Order: sequence, then structure tokens, then C-alpha cells
Amino acid sequence: MENNRLIRCIVVDDEHPAIRLLSGYIKRAPGLELILQTTSAAEALEAIRKKSADLILLDIQMPEITGIEIMESLKDNEAKVILTTAYAEYALEGYKYDVIDYLLKPVTFERFLVAIAKAKQRIGALLPQQCSGYLLLRTEYKIQKTDFSTILYIEGLGDYLIFYLTTGKLLTLERMKNIEQALPGECFARIHKSYIVNISKIDYFEKAKIVIAGQPLPVGNTFKNIVKLRLGW
Repeated sequence: MENNRLIRCIVVDDEHPAIRLLSGYIKRAPGLELILQTTSAAEALEAIRKKSADLILLDIQMPEITGIEIMESLKDNEAKVILTTAYAEYALEGYKYDVIDYLLKPVTFERFLVAIAKAKQRIGALLPQQCSGYLLLRTEYKIQKTDFSTILYIEGLGDYLIFYLTTGKLLTLERMKNIEQALPGECFARIHKSYIVNISKIDYFEKAKIVIAGQPLPVGNTFKNIVKLRLGW
């Protein structure tokens, strides 16, 4: 599987509120694509057997057929499963089928993201591709080598740029336009006149902001369409 492709998701649940919640989470999280949301186990099985899905968020207790029975019929399918249920006692049985995770309802967005991180590792569809390379940044006393992989996001502040790194902060006199041109476009995105983000470090999208390392960053009006196109928001 190419690791610059979105993970195609199906939500199967007999309760409409649960479907709306999980579908909303999928739309907010980077790297995911919702291809089907359904209360029909038969409809889900047809889509799964056509190999159109990578990940299934599957309720265990449904009137037509149980989630366990669905998994039993999909032993040779490559699609991975995250189980969802209101009953914790089903967790052990679900893991017999090598499920990625088990979400107990009501599912919080934070817990959902933990499960999705596991799914991305298992499916091998991390978005975007890991970028190799570095920048040489002028600081007050030296030129600092900064690997792309350590950059969380960059903030413009007057005549300065602040690089927020996995190792701390770095202040430089570089110009935003020059840095934007030097960064690989498949890994970094300009989301605001004052912000460039490392796409692989995004936690989630929410309304007109992107969250990285718990820090909300605004998406500028002039950048919204570009962000939607680039990140599938």
C-alpha cells in the first residue's frame, strides 16, 4: 500500500448517533477518508468484500449479524478492524480476531485518535511520507542544522521566525517566504500568513484551526481552500 494514500474507512453501527459521532471524528482526523457509513451489515460486507476499505469501525452488537460474525466471514480480507461497543466484556473475544483496538462507547475524540495511530502503523498508510533532509538556520551565534523531522511548526513574528521543534524552540532571522520555498511541499503546508506546519505532526483539525502538540493554530481565510485540498479537510 502506498503510504501517501488516505486510509479508507467504513463505519458500521445500528445506532445513528454512534455513526454520526465516529463519521465526524474520521472527517476531523488527518489521513482518513470516509467511504461508507451504514446501519446495514449486508451493505458493509459487500463493500468490504470488494476490497474498497482499509479500516472498519465495527459495532459488536447489531440485530442482523454481530460484529464477531462479520469478522469471522472476513478472515482472508486485508481490511483491519477497530471494534466499538458499550459492553466491555466483549473486548477479549474481539482480540481473538487480531483487531487493532477496542473502543468503549461513548468514544472520545482523544481515545479515537489513539486507535487511529495504531491503525496507521498496522496498515502502513501513514500520511504524509516521512521526509528526510534539513535546514541550516542562522541563530544569534551560530548556524544550526535542523532536521525536517524535528520541526512541529513555524511561526512568523515580525522580523523573526520561531521554529517549534520536538526538542524545543529556535529563533532565527530567516524570512517566512524563503523558508517556505526551502521546505519540501509534500511534507509542509502554509496554513496562515504567520504559520507553516509539518503535516505529519498534525493531531487533528477543528473548525478553522489545526492542532499540533496540543497547540491550536489558526487557518487563515486565504489559505482555507489550499488546506482543504492538501490535507483532505
